[in-house]
Amino acid sequence: MPVDPICHMHVDESSPLTAVHGGQTYWFCSEHCRGVFRERLARGESIESILAGTQPKAVAHSPKHTGSKLASRPSPDDRIYYCPMDEGVEQIGPGLCPICGMALVPKLTPVSAAENDAELGDMTRRFWIGVVLAAPLVLWDMLGMLGVATDRWLGLTASNWSEFLLATPIVLWAGWPFLARGARSVISRHLNMFTLIALGVVAAYGYSVFELIAGTASPHGHEGSFTGGHLYFESAATITVLVLLGQVLELRARGRTTAAIRELFALAPPVARRIEGDREIEVPLSQVVTGDLLRVRPGDKVPVDGVVTEGVSSVDESLVTGESMPVSKGAGDAVIGGTINQSGSFAMRAERVGDQTVLAQIVRLVADAQMSRAPIQKLADRVSAVFVPAVVAIALLTFVIWLAVGPQPRVPVALERAVSVLIIACPCALGLATPMSITVGVGRGARSGVLIRNAAVVELTQRAKVLVIDKTGTLTEGRPRVVELDAIDGFNQDDLLRVAAAVARQSAHPLSRAIVAAADERKIAIPPVEGFESTAGGGVSGNVEGRMIRLGEKRFIEAEGPNIPGALASQAGKWRRQGHTVTFVRVGDRTMGLLAISDPIRASSRAAIDALHRLGLRIVMLTGDNETTARLVAQSLAIDEFKAGLRPQEKRDEVARLRAPGQRDRDGQVVAMAGDGVNDAPALAEADIGIAMGTGSDVAIETADVTLLHGDLRGIVRAFLLSRAVMRNVRENLFLAFVYNVIGIPVAAGVLYPFFGLVLRPAFAALAMSLSSVSVVTNALRLRGVRLG
Repeated sequence: MPVDPICHMHVDESSPLTAVHGGQTYWFCSEHCRGVFRERLARGESIESILAGTQPKAVAHSPKHTGSKLASRPSPDDRIYYCPMDEGVEQIGPGLCPICGMALVPKLTPVSAAENDAELGDMTRRFWIGVVLAAPLVLWDMLGMLGVATDRWLGLTASNWSEFLLATPIVLWAGWPFLARGARSVISRHLNMFTLIALGVVAAYGYSVFELIAGTASPHGHEGSFTGGHLYFESAATITVLVLLGQVLELRARGRTTAAIRELFALAPPVARRIEGDREIEVPLSQVVTGDLLRVRPGDKVPVDGVVTEGVSSVDESLVTGESMPVSKGAGDAVIGGTINQSGSFAMRAERVGDQTVLAQIVRLVADAQMSRAPIQKLADRVSAVFVPAVVAIALLTFVIWLAVGPQPRVPVALERAVSVLIIACPCALGLATPMSITVGVGRGARSGVLIRNAAVVELTQRAKVLVIDKTGTLTEGRPRVVELDAIDGFNQDDLLRVAAAVARQSAHPLSRAIVAAADERKIAIPPVEGFESTAGGGVSGNVEGRMIRLGEKRFIEAEGPNIPGALASQAGKWRRQGHTVTFVRVGDRTMGLLAISDPIRASSRAAIDALHRLGLRIVMLTGDNETTARLVAQSLAIDEFKAGLRPQEKRDEVARLRAPGQRDRDGQVVAMAGDGVNDAPALAEADIGIAMGTGSDVAIETADVTLLHGDLRGIVRAFLLSRAVMRNVRENLFLAFVYNVIGIPVAAGVLYPFFGLVLRPAFAALAMSLSSVSVVTNALRLRGVRLG
């Protein structure tokens, strides 16, 4: 199996993501890795250095490899780092976002999921050292506010220089990340929250240093200064420490937002028990390869995806599918890596390992979705683009107004008001509002078996008005059985079933599988077929023992040959009225007989349909089955509208009709389509939101907008409830961020002073700013406990 030359993951040779260089073909696990490979070759790097894994320069990219912003410094770390607040900012190795100034975070891998957050550790260390140094400054300031003449204890000059000595390491060391990011934002012309923090801290500290030196040099001391000798070392230090506190709290909370992915990583056991002859050897999971026989004991986690070869047990798949009831497993049944074996011991054959397992695909999909951005984020982007320059202008205006009409001493008072405006207005909460909700929400969905492809899907799903659903496998159990057979004179039931199973065996359709299963139950030898053909929405055909066999619905059978005999047509009508699906069998130009196939309605379907109706959705069923059977299902489930006898293209046309302007909405309506991801592919592609039902197959996970790991309507209910909860949370966060700034900036500027004599000191502004970001992240974390039905 080839290895991706960029991320060194194993890649299946069937992957279409390849590149040819020097006559050699290279396979890639993602479009990103192929893009990095090509970019490094274009820069003139040798193929040897690329294959060796050296990273001489960071590569920024976006999903389309256009318009990306290059993040800062390169690193030997070859993981992908991205900014959760700014789209398209990614690089190989850690660094800083050139737009918002935040440290980039790694796209989670099994390695990074177990690592401590380096930025959190650094900020925590700076915070506690800052607290130790700032405590005397705060105490000194509080005593002064209480009327204690602290200057007499040390003397004014010694007191001022002591404040300088304590504040300087806080500002220039503990607060250095903020100052450096603020300076970088000015140089790159991407003003952000660190611009305002750096301006506020530098203004307070720089003014105090100037006043300290000027007062010391003046023969009259500070009393002769034109500013009155006011120092703001305590404010500069306190602002820095409180901003650090906010960063620590925010980073801790943000770490909890990725808990869902970390939980998914933890599902895979570290070792597996490999069967080698008469022995069972415990080996690291990384050494398991396709084809290995593995033993899974009671209580063990299933190590990889595979098939049970021996034994019977029940498996708890709730951590992958969201379903609490254990699933019985026996020989021939598929098992998913990460699920928990409960009652019995069984042997299994490994079929998909490493990054090819369902669990690995789920993790990759969730991680990609958490990196994406919802369209509503554009509102915050537009505000942020003008917010920082506007705040700087407001701070300057505040300074001028207080300098002109404020109380004496006017310079320090005006400076204090301007610094408060700069500090309280930091737009971090605004930038975090959407991505934090999306990150937590997507993770919450993954824990319930609802995989969402990107943030845009979350926003679009809550706007959906119509849900189009297929019948077989969605409303019904998807495990049809042959319940009746009727063969005409000259043929018996075994003959009918034998030739029908011969052509059905080449098809993956549920009805075909039911026919083959019926033949196996009767122990009928199934002959081979030649020239097999499948007609979507019609049936199958092939040459069996020198005779052309056609198997399918009435329209397909009559397309080439005489009409169905009246007696058989009458029998078909009777079975359809009983809710069965009828399949005809024709040999040459003669109808041989027909089969009645029953696929019971799922027990959960009626409750799920009722729940979807309560959410305001109109339910439309589109099926290729006959109208009589479709009507019976629609009536029993109270479905609003149905269309029967549809081929795949006709289903697509119906979805297009529902989306068209004039369908209850002048601009058209958002339509979601739920199907199996294969036969319903055209309709799924046409719908605004494609929902793939099933057990997480490769096709479903890679192509659907939403994948439901447990294929019934309860998963659809969860998807809609989740999207509404996430978007409600986003709007709450945006409200908190906007209202905080709308209220905080005027208060910091001093609009309450003429009426109540109230002002906001810079330290309190810093505390309020930090708590605003924490409140947004904390509100997003509430989604971890949201009920999904």
